[in-house]
Amino acid sequence: MKGAVKALERNLMKGNEALAEAAIRAGCKCFFGYPITPQTELAAYMAKRMNKAGGVFLQAESEIAAINMVLGAASTGVRAMTSSSSPGLSLKSEGISYIAGSDVPAVIINVQRGGPGLGGIQPSQADYWQATKALGHGDFHLLVFAPASVQEMVDMVVRAFDKADEYRMPAMILADGLLGQMMEPVSFPEIKANCVDKSSWAADGHKGKRAHHIINSLYLKPDELEKSVSDRFARYDVIKSKETDAELYLTEDCDILLCAFGATARVVKSAVNEARAQGIKAGLFRPKTLWPFPVKEINEAAKSAKKLLSVEMSMGQMIDDIKLAINCSKPVEFYGRTGGVIPTPAEVLAEIKKVGGAE
Repeated sequence: MKGAVKALERNLMKGNEALAEAAIRAGCKCFFGYPITPQTELAAYMAKRMNKAGGVFLQAESEIAAINMVLGAASTGVRAMTSSSSPGLSLKSEGISYIAGSDVPAVIINVQRGGPGLGGIQPSQADYWQATKALGHGDFHLLVFAPASVQEMVDMVVRAFDKADEYRMPAMILADGLLGQMMEPVSFPEIKANCVDKSSWAADGHKGKRAHHIINSLYLKPDELEKSVSDRFARYDVIKSKETDAELYLTEDCDILLCAFGATARVVKSAVNEARAQGIKAGLFRPKTLWPFPVKEINEAAKSAKKLLSVEMSMGQMIDDIKLAINCSKPVEFYGRTGGVIPTPAEVLAEIKKVGGAE
């Protein structure tokens, strides 16, 4: 990027399109994708804007081709991105593992839909395990950010590119169909030029002035692979200590702590407000980073709580992380809807009363 991009006034934008515009402003120069509901507008927006912004848009022949194009482009040091939705991410998983194993920064967007299989096209959060535990083979992690609004999607895309560059690893925005399709006013922050020096590894042409840079994830000697993985996990320990983020809402005196991320947290916050209005001391813990999980923050939020309640658009995939984070010191209950069904504030409030013993 040359210089900084000035901030704009607030604009009413669909989530998918705001994601795309934020990526362009963050310096994304290459986008490779494949259409799938409910994120197709993101790729369509990139198709219109990337060439005018001095970048490259290419609709690949498949999700597998798209992620490997990201690997190739990112290996040269440019900011590269792909987007898809749940089954499309499954197809990209091998390529994401190659990106992680090659220590190459890249950004991946998942606007989730219901599964398994082709499932449906309605919102879901059932890719939590995939994103945080098993997005590809081998020992690796990727940064996972969970926005709860269109504005947060904008802000987190910028952060995802910056942190991917800083730690030389893939980063994911784990959104869902609700956030991707909704329209909200957003402002684009002033974005500073990327100052991360990639000259020590980027395969961008040596011009006869330096040794070749080799982008590789293959180690035929076991001890060399072990050292590579161990070094990477040492980096992950640094990330765990520095990069966690969460919102704590009305947690100072809560008797019951609700845990929710993404769009579901908006529903839960409404239920928490109504519970407070009825004299029930409820609070909300909302992780903004799903990996690394905000261990310190949830323990702070749960100090006064007698019970925790995880509310998700899945069958309870975040529960294990919650229990591990608090060392199973308090009971953790679950309420969720899946298959594309969005829980309502009234349903969550009824569960608060049930779990909290109010009824």
